Amino acid sequence: MMKSTFTTASLLALFLAAGAHAATRDLLILGWIENAHLVDPGMDLKAKLDTGAETSSLDARIIKKFRKSGKRWVRFAVSDRESGEEFVFVRERIRTIGIVQHDGSRQTRPVVRMSLCIAGRTLSTEVSLIDRSEFIYPLLLGRSALASFALVDPASTFLSDPDCEPPGDGTGPP
Repeated sequence: MMKSTFTTASLLALFLAAGAHAATRDLLILGWIENAHLVDPGMDLKAKLDTGAETSSLDARIIKKFRKSGKRWVRFAVSDRESGEEFVFVRERIRTIGIVQHDGSRQTRPVVRMSLCIAGRTLSTEVSLIDRSEFIYPLLLGRSALASFALVDPASTFLSDPDCEPPGDGTGPP
């Protein structure tokens, strides 16, 4: 069996190549915690950016899956942790995913598409719905949501504002 060995020069070359690739994509650098904004209903929330998670997840309660007109739907409630106001959503269920927890237990979660704003970017991204009330941050953004525009600096927080332009040209209602 042959072992691969890396010299300092080869590791530096790999690092520089990876850095050059990232720089050409004009990626934003975000902290591991950022402010985000759910476009509908217009709710601000804190998000944990987690490159170890593929799929994003949102703190949701009263999650009810149902079928209507041959499509799969889910009804759920999201609470604004600041004001206590609760918003009820009905979204088409894109898929159901299985998650293996750190303790080895398994969960199934419905996945829906939500519009959110982070770092001046409006994203339409998939989020799994789960009760995150035991967690500090109601939104976890995984790498599939971040890959196209951001790198995460694990030593920093709140490097951006979630300010996004409303739909339209900015001169009035669309």
